[in-house]
Amino acid sequence: MLLGVQLALLVGGFGYAAYSDLCTREVTDRLWQVLGILGWVLGAAWLAPGGPLPLGLWLLVGGLTIQHMFPWDDLLGERFERYADVIEGVAYALVILVVVVAAFHWGVGASAVPLAVLALLATVLFARGLFELGVLYGGADAKALMIAGLLVPLFSTPLLPQSASVALLLTVLPFPVNLLVDAAVLSLVVPIGIAARNVARGEFRFPRGFSGYMIPVRELPHRFVWLKDPLLAEEEDAAETSEEDREIRVRAARDLEAKGVERVWVTPQIPFVVLLALGAIAALLAGNLLLDLFAAV
Repeated sequence: MLLGVQLALLVGGFGYAAYSDLCTREVTDRLWQVLGILGWVLGAAWLAPGGPLPLGLWLLVGGLTIQHMFPWDDLLGERFERYADVIEGVAYALVILVVVVAAFHWGVGASAVPLAVLALLATVLFARGLFELGVLYGGADAKALMIAGLLVPLFSTPLLPQSASVALLLTVLPFPVNLLVDAAVLSLVVPIGIAARNVARGEFRFPRGFSGYMIPVRELPHRFVWLKDPLLAEEEDAAETSEEDREIRVRAARDLEAKGVERVWVTPQIPFVVLLALGAIAALLAGNLLLDLFAAV
């Protein structure tokens, strides 16, 4: 029963996030906050029968996860805002220490340190690490992975049958890792689709024909794209919201039209949360597509 609710929240929540990302290239933090709290509560209900230790560890690691969804650092004020990273770093260290000590002392199991707790902690570290390295460019992408970990930390029984080796790995691999791997595999469709578009229009140039395409300048303000050729002086990275990004494209189109430029080379702003939503479906259906591929070879 609880698993069904968790899966419904995962699919429904990620579906809504994908729609929002596709339409606006933004996902409201309120969605992640609601899903996070629900996943935290449902996970606690799931682990409570194991006793106070599993419940307490879940609440602890879940609390570390959820704090990413709230702007708590604003409460510190300008005077102490610079200490936010230190406070968060200490929180990370303490939570990791508690889980490691508990696992060493009581072991891993339903009445000790649940695999779900370890999977959630690994997910948080994984998502935060990818974000800090710039692999996950948007904060919504990292938050989506963490929320997936709260809702479904582990999922070892996908709908489609698995080989024995893959099935064994799925019992310990955090579900968000499978989700991200599947999203990465599915993302290979994007450059292929862009290349096919360019070939059909006779505008394919290697290698950039796999990453971008030409559009009329007048369409620039209305498309979720980055201008690549000709490059203008204004940095697109300065935009922090989709509206600011659109204003940059409006000014760029105005400048280009004044110079008589009719067509420009752009790269699309891929709505990665859409790929994550598709990756979630793929992970529920087939587990880990990359492992499936290796198992089939």
